[in-house]
Amino acid sequence: MAKNGKNSRLSPSRASTTVKSTPASASQRRRILTTLTISLLLDLISFTLILPLFPSVLGYYHAKETSPTSTLNRVFHYLNVYKNWFAKPIDSSYDIVLLGGAFGSLFSLLQAVASPVIGRLSDQHGRRKALLCSLAGNILSVGLWVGATDFRVFIASRVVGGLSEGNVQIANSIITDISDEKQRGSAMALVGACFSLAFICGPVLGATLANIPTTASNKFAMAAGVSLFLIALETIYVYFSLPETHPRLSRFHDPGPPAATLVDKDKSRPRVPTVVNGDASKASVNGDKSSSNAPRNRDIKVRMRNESALKLVHLFFLLPFSGLEFSLPFLTATLYADQASAMGPSASQTSTLSPSALNGRLLSLMGLIASLLQGTIVRRLPPIVNIRLGVVACTISFFLLARVDSMSGVYVAGIFLAVTSATVVTSINSLGSLGAPEGERGIILGRLRSWGQVGRAVGPFLFCSLFWWAGREVAYMTGGVMMIGVVGAVFTVLK
Repeated sequence: MAKNGKNSRLSPSRASTTVKSTPASASQRRRILTTLTISLLLDLISFTLILPLFPSVLGYYHAKETSPTSTLNRVFHYLNVYKNWFAKPIDSSYDIVLLGGAFGSLFSLLQAVASPVIGRLSDQHGRRKALLCSLAGNILSVGLWVGATDFRVFIASRVVGGLSEGNVQIANSIITDISDEKQRGSAMALVGACFSLAFICGPVLGATLANIPTTASNKFAMAAGVSLFLIALETIYVYFSLPETHPRLSRFHDPGPPAATLVDKDKSRPRVPTVVNGDASKASVNGDKSSSNAPRNRDIKVRMRNESALKLVHLFFLLPFSGLEFSLPFLTATLYADQASAMGPSASQTSTLSPSALNGRLLSLMGLIASLLQGTIVRRLPPIVNIRLGVVACTISFFLLARVDSMSGVYVAGIFLAVTSATVVTSINSLGSLGAPEGERGIILGRLRSWGQVGRAVGPFLFCSLFWWAGREVAYMTGGVMMIGVVGAVFTVLK
């Protein structure tokens, strides 16, 4: 701000609305996006590496800890209490899957608590420092898994991971810092593409590493060690390659002309009265504080209303969608059992495929389609169009899964789910970033993620209960009806 005494009377609030930084240059933006892509791929491959191993890991600890008073056996006791609530008995072969779902819900609940805190830290101290702190927590989490000789240490590793995982959230804030509104959608699609590629590579790598023999005290030390190596490599890479991007703290943002200069230019123009409701006597002149504050207050109200709508849509979308994702192994196993019993002892060669293998094929197909969509179509469409497309596709998949009686029908529904995976969450983050002020981007995106994680935490529990209490047809029909409500909100409320 100029030192001129006349210009020093400009209020701080007025100055904050006048000074606005510009996005990074094209070369700086490309370099940062390249760094983010490599970082996210390393992080997400490490994150998804454990996903197919959950049943085996939990089964390993279950066989290892035979004492009735062990932590894992106490957990199974409460799980059996939960199962006994249902009129339709749940076979004990699903216990490990249910426990894996409980771990997923725990992780999401911890993320719901941690996301706003991580967002605020990135606003106050910078994206780079927040990301490095998050990576330090991830290193501790995976390090605990490497040394998890009993179930309690394994639980500790998941708790630490849930509280520290903020890489994707901070990546969204960084993309918001370095891109303008026209670039935002295509840049956000990059995060979704990294997710899809990681879900193709990570689970396969995890399954391969699980078959390599290691120490007797921790059968999965090899998979955990590779996961730790990927996170450590990512941390080193980010430390040396990623600059600070927060507009207040970065070096490459151009703050534009000083606020006082803009005020001087404004004062040199004729002060023309502005007619209010057709009455010149109620008019204010250019630069009047009340006339400038009114549009600003309206903008703040509109932004807060849109932020609230986005948080609710994120919550009520992920609540049924996460339940659907969690139910796919149950549905695959049910259809597999029905087909095997119908074919009898002379089952064909296709029946030798296990439910896990069938589910793995389904997830790989969905990941491949989602990554192709994000690299071609999604990045070119406005966020609101992507959200509308995704929630409609999700609704269709719910009603299809309520009626399918073969794996081919599940694959058709999986194509619609791939469209949903490629569009909705990434575009919700993109839409949320468009109205976020520079100093609040981290906390706004953190709150938005927090509401979605609540849906991810509650959805599997509610949907699983409905699946086993009323049957899969009722569960998927109910999910479809909930999604119709989400579709209505997306088409009428979101702007």
